[in-house]
Amino acid sequence: MTNENFELENMRQQMNTLKKKLDQQEIVNDRFIRHTMKSTAGEIKRTYIWLIILSVVMVPYGYWAFVVLSNFSVAFWIATSIFMLVCGGATYYNKRNLTDSNLMTNNLMEVGRRMARAKKFDADWLFFGIPCIILWLAWFFYEVYKQNHDVLTHPMFWAGCVGGIIGAIIGFSIHFKTQRQYQDIIDQIEDITAES
Repeated sequence: MTNENFELENMRQQMNTLKKKLDQQEIVNDRFIRHTMKSTAGEIKRTYIWLIILSVVMVPYGYWAFVVLSNFSVAFWIATSIFMLVCGGATYYNKRNLTDSNLMTNNLMEVGRRMARAKKFDADWLFFGIPCIILWLAWFFYEVYKQNHDVLTHPMFWAGCVGGIIGAIIGFSIHFKTQRQYQDIIDQIEDITAES
């Protein structure tokens, strides 16, 4: 009987040891995943900061490039500046979902909701941004046309075409990368909450 008690006690100790190891492993995994999420959110935030800075810098640069160098109308520069500042403001608005210093230590369900909201806002922004860019490009080409009716020989026409293509490639690559980063955070949160 004592041998059975000894074996039973030994099994209990082994089970307790195993449970402690599993609990420690879960804590390490949770910390690692939260650190990864925080790092990804930091990358998105840094991208947003650069986009905000760029949108503000474009106001004086636009005046120099469009009005001084290219003789475009002041109205075109004002509209461009307003569009840039609206883009910067929208980016700042969405960045607020990432600025909470306790973001990754908060309730994961709340963090997941904020990430999903930020991802949706980022995706929905295209419904405003793309039509505005198309209108802006049309106005840009009209400004070129006012200077020279033979648009195809004007260097600004080709600069606008090349700039539009490069801008679209860069813009969409940033957009899709950000969408993937948001989705990575959301997926990690869903993995953690599904386990618990």
